[in-house]
Amino acid sequence: MAPLGAENKPSVAIDWQEIDTILLDLDGTLLDLNFDLHFWMEYLPLVYAEKHNIGHQEAKDTIMPILKAEMGKLSWYCLDYWQAKFELDIVELKLNISHLIQVLPHVKDFLVEARVNNKKIILATNAHRQTIKLKMSIVQLEGYFDGIISSHDYGVAKQEQGFWKQLSAELNLNKERTIFFDDSLDVLKSAKQFDIKYIVAISKPSSKIESKTVPGFTNIVDFSEILPINTN
Repeated sequence: MAPLGAENKPSVAIDWQEIDTILLDLDGTLLDLNFDLHFWMEYLPLVYAEKHNIGHQEAKDTIMPILKAEMGKLSWYCLDYWQAKFELDIVELKLNISHLIQVLPHVKDFLVEARVNNKKIILATNAHRQTIKLKMSIVQLEGYFDGIISSHDYGVAKQEQGFWKQLSAELNLNKERTIFFDDSLDVLKSAKQFDIKYIVAISKPSSKIESKTVPGFTNIVDFSEILPINTN
């Protein structure tokens, strides 16, 4: 049993008085990555198999190397790129399984508290604008953000320093008073290289996968570990 009052204490200590701006990733941080994993690893190969009259596994064997070749690049996140590559309506296909788009545990609690405590909340994602639009229409989180930035706006993925330079210029970012949450090791490393002072890794981005520590960073399984946001 936890000590008396422990349920009201965060398990990861963050001095919220030192933070003005919160940068948040989308998929795997705010939203369950299960949707994206299922779409790319299972559903897209299924549709591709039907289109080309081949087996599901054969479709996977064909698609996976094509996907992996673009991993970490801006094209990996670009719906237009994949629509041209596979000659499939990627947006429509995502809509077909949109029931799998879910908010991760305690995300809304965190966003509400951040808003109440007058933090600037920015969604900073590699997701394509069409993906963002689809997901926001379902999860209704848009109203919590002071801004939504897609790496496609800058022409460079979050894994690259060019993204952070443009984001910093647009937001007039004070890196010493900013916290960033993401589930991707490469992105977290890029933020660290850019000297974002506070960086937190999400160790359970998908409800269907066990949590796994992201090395080199403060980790949380979900946002309950850093609530409440105390600024007194």
